[in-house]
Amino acid sequence: MSNFPSDKPVLVTCGLPYANGKCHIGHLRTYVPGDIFVRSLRKQGQEAVFVCGSDAHGTPIVVNAEELKITPTELVNKYHKHFESIFKAMEVEFSIFGNTDSPTNHARTNSIVEALIDRGYVYPRVIRLAYCPYDERFLPDRYVEGICPYCAKPARGDECDQGCGKHLEPGEIKNAKCRICGNPAEYREQEHFFFKLSSFGGFLSDYLKTLGGTSNAINYAKEWAKELKDWCITRNLEWGVRFPGHEDLVVYVWVDAPIGYISFTEEWAKKTGGDWEKYWRRDSRIIHFIGEDITYHHCIFWPAMLKGAGYTPPWAVVASGMLKIDDKKFSKSRGYVVWVDEDYLDHGFHPDLLRYYIANYTSHTKELNFSWKVFQDKVNNELVGALGNFLHRTQHFAQKNFGAVPDGKVDKEILEKIKVTIETVVAALDEYEFKKATDAMMELAAYGNSYFQSREPWALIKTDKDECARVVKNCLQIGKALILLFEPTLPGNMEKAWKQLRIPGDVHSARFEDALIEIPAGELKVPEILFTKIEDKKIKEMEAILDKRIKIAMSKEKKHEEEAKEEKTEITYEEFQKLDIRVGKVLSAEPIKGSDKLLKLEVDIGEKRQIVAGIAKSHDPSELVGRQVVVMANMKPAKLFGVESRGMVLAADVEGAVLLMPEKEVKEGTRVR
Repeated sequence: MSNFPSDKPVLVTCGLPYANGKCHIGHLRTYVPGDIFVRSLRKQGQEAVFVCGSDAHGTPIVVNAEELKITPTELVNKYHKHFESIFKAMEVEFSIFGNTDSPTNHARTNSIVEALIDRGYVYPRVIRLAYCPYDERFLPDRYVEGICPYCAKPARGDECDQGCGKHLEPGEIKNAKCRICGNPAEYREQEHFFFKLSSFGGFLSDYLKTLGGTSNAINYAKEWAKELKDWCITRNLEWGVRFPGHEDLVVYVWVDAPIGYISFTEEWAKKTGGDWEKYWRRDSRIIHFIGEDITYHHCIFWPAMLKGAGYTPPWAVVASGMLKIDDKKFSKSRGYVVWVDEDYLDHGFHPDLLRYYIANYTSHTKELNFSWKVFQDKVNNELVGALGNFLHRTQHFAQKNFGAVPDGKVDKEILEKIKVTIETVVAALDEYEFKKATDAMMELAAYGNSYFQSREPWALIKTDKDECARVVKNCLQIGKALILLFEPTLPGNMEKAWKQLRIPGDVHSARFEDALIEIPAGELKVPEILFTKIEDKKIKEMEAILDKRIKIAMSKEKKHEEEAKEEKTEITYEEFQKLDIRVGKVLSAEPIKGSDKLLKLEVDIGEKRQIVAGIAKSHDPSELVGRQVVVMANMKPAKLFGVESRGMVLAADVEGAVLLMPEKEVKEGTRVR
């Protein structure tokens, strides 16, 4: 039974694209499924508002603008228009696409922050912040770089982006330096304001039991909710939403960015005569489509902030898996990126092809790998060979031999097959499983091809025209169902297919259930081919573009590494002797709940130590037990995801950690000298 249609208002949002760079395929991992979901809701008779907009604030915007010697406003406007045009080209249709620097968002943010202050959920605290004496300014977020205090990996700003992924509060980064001038930073005291997240433990514990969406979001959130820290919600920036009563401070971008969901709904309501409060102040179904990397913000921080200010928290959070390019970790700096405009649309690829790839490649919560070769195979074998082939061959045969949709009744067997397919598709969409849904649709296309082939209408037309007409009518009914089912995923081509069948009405407003209404008799014209094969030559051209980008990036990275080596400070033997490096044996290894990167190890280094290592993605825990490893024993103890770590397992920092181990087995606790 579907969760929809619902008597409750439904609002669907997508995570806001940051307005400081171009749109790549990784972005579409969120927006295309969100668009498919909304179109599918409407096909079930559910009214749904679909909102998104540009994330216009935060230090990356200011840093990029300074580097380009333009104002933050100019940078935001440039990329706001860019994303707006890309979404339009990719047939992602938002009810409104706003901007968090709008007067509406400034006003709504101030209103919510003031409500939190009045209710005692925001308080001042003097904290130590990184300060650059050379540039004479405090260093918020991306202006500061250094070492993560939890896992000792390089970190920047408000997150450990290369290690444990933990959110970092201002002042937590070790060995801080200024990103702009590269000089060491010092720590100075200043008053800032904190959101009392720790007060919402009971609420979040109960709330997460009922939160809908995907398990990857909900399970991580349940673990994080066990250890809540108050959040600093102010920053030293000129650009952003002013903190009430303090002209020298702006609110943290993770305060005003999600509030954009509310302000965009307000702007939509103003334009359409709608009521924004029925979504954000009353019982409703708010569904957030996000990337897995911003789960904490949407499942912990955001619901608590909404609850504290008297707004409706999300009903579901749908988190997508991350993206790989040719089985390599997505990385703009290393060239593993495919830009939507210059690498896809500018080469004449139809948006429907990529929409189908994103929906059908894998489960929504799993890692999506983009490969030009796999893309070619899916287009040629599935869209061309199965769906396109069936729609074209049946309509072409009908037009050639009958000139119209034949009279007569559609077989009950055909209508039952369509009904079961609709039910399967709707059930999959309720689970946010777009692959299951599109697989069920494609199975109906395969059924149609098999039905057409087995009934041999080309022979029947010569011996029994009435029976041939019945077969053709059945096939055209399957075609109608396929067009309606695939419309949310392939809106451009299914609109064309609908018009070719000359069915009255608009395919975009027609419902899934209309697939069970018999296709009316009527004149047919010679159909156009909907999907064409992608040739090997074109794929080689696209692979060459990607290879060239990777080589250029690798060349730059190698140059930077060589420069970094030259800058390494030499140490004395006496300084090296301060490092307590020992050989140990792994006694046990297990995953840490809430993290896909970390493993908890028990290691014998002459004494038993519990060590947390960020190697979960490259090592199977069962294969580590019994192995000897090299351990930094005098690392300062740290807690990662609530688990204490007393030491660090050493590994070569390459694509996937390579553990260091002795040439031959030695006694546990043997020191490395």
